[in-house]
Amino acid sequence: METAGAIAETFRNGTFLVTGSTGFLGKMLTEKLLRSCSVKNIAILVRSKKGFDASQRVADIYKQALFDRLRDEKPDFMDYIKVIDGNIEEESLGLSTADRNWIVENVNFVFHCAATIKFNEALELATKINIQGTNNLLTLAAQMKNLKGFVHVSTAYSHCPRKEIREQYYPTPVTAKELKNMLGSDELSESKILENWPNTYTFTKAITEDMISTNENRLPISIFRPSIIGCTKSEPEPGWLENMSGPTGIITGVVVGFLRAIAVATEKVTDIIPADYTANALISVMWDTVKRHQDCDYTKYEQPKIYNYVSSADSPLTWNEYIQGMTEHYIVSPPLRSMWYGFFIVYTNLWIGMVLKFFLHRIPAALVDFLLIIRGKSPKMLKMYEKTEIMMGLAHPFTTNQWKFDNSNTVKLLSSLNIEDRDQFEFGMVNFDWKSYIKTSYYGIRKHILKEEMSNLDKAISKNRKYVFTYMYEYNILCIVSFIMNNYIS
Repeated sequence: METAGAIAETFRNGTFLVTGSTGFLGKMLTEKLLRSCSVKNIAILVRSKKGFDASQRVADIYKQALFDRLRDEKPDFMDYIKVIDGNIEEESLGLSTADRNWIVENVNFVFHCAATIKFNEALELATKINIQGTNNLLTLAAQMKNLKGFVHVSTAYSHCPRKEIREQYYPTPVTAKELKNMLGSDELSESKILENWPNTYTFTKAITEDMISTNENRLPISIFRPSIIGCTKSEPEPGWLENMSGPTGIITGVVVGFLRAIAVATEKVTDIIPADYTANALISVMWDTVKRHQDCDYTKYEQPKIYNYVSSADSPLTWNEYIQGMTEHYIVSPPLRSMWYGFFIVYTNLWIGMVLKFFLHRIPAALVDFLLIIRGKSPKMLKMYEKTEIMMGLAHPFTTNQWKFDNSNTVKLLSSLNIEDRDQFEFGMVNFDWKSYIKTSYYGIRKHILKEEMSNLDKAISKNRKYVFTYMYEYNILCIVSFIMNNYIS
């Protein structure tokens, strides 16, 4: 039996290195560590960008509402953050000699969250960031004199060509070294290299896992595979989110009346996990990694352990349940920024999708652009739909399929936590209250993505009622689609 607060005790006076600290999960992780653990330092690796150096970028990040609770509970939290200017794409991480020496001498725990998550990232750049960047960090970690744990953040979909994904390593078409050589050749196309992987993100994550599996540097390391990270359930505030990736982007597009046709298999499971639960699970994986290796001979390390963090294994949620739940809240609390009534049609057949998008997206967009041109303004709607439909196309494999995940290691980890740690670092998904979470998610989108307060509700409802006439147009579209399906598509 662990003593009370075993996780916080393990990290007491510890020094952390966090990559990807400016991203969604990286910020959640940093906030939780500072609020719940007595750390000595959290070193965050941040690269200069768009004319702003690392310190300038960080100053803006920590002014965000995400850190309001931390500001109240620990006003001096910035004193515990050490900003290091660096770039994982560079072989030496772009570190100064002083920063490198400080890391080697002081860092105890490494959370590697940095990655390019763009599905359509060029393979060469995705390889440079996700694979080579990880290798650069592993090389540095091997030199750290007081390293106790290293957790690499991958994705539950790293081996998405498989329908069942267990907490294990799977063969990849090529190794990291072979891929590097391939990228220098003009004979192989990107699609041929990717084989059955739908995008460069999941492909490079799979190759990275394969590279880590050998654990050549004999590190105390684990791999954490989260599925689709949604808004927070409760910490540091309910419903906090900051981007429109995944289901959030789909729902946002629907409730403002922009997306009218979406590629979703409603009977399939969508594997969403709350952001705060994800950060808690990630921290717990680090604790388990340290605990597992603290008495281990560094020359006899076993293959790094993998933790699938998913919701479908314990509390599956279908797309239909998710969308219908969101719709219920949209009806009583529509956004004021809506451009049309929040009505949509789902499809899985790509030919049907083309017809729907032509009538529900392209024709209305062309009309709006025509009116803009008449008024002397630049057209924009067709370009917006073109860009959106590209992104929806990239998401299509994940909105029309589902996977069977094994999460045995994650379940065992949760059961090993004592009562205090389970409360402080909650991440269990058994009997999860999806109804409450969906409500939290909807109002989180309204507040944090659409930037709307509840004070505008009466005005928003009044505006939304004026869009009811669009039902007639959409009803006619449904008739057309039905005709096509019955007569031309078997």
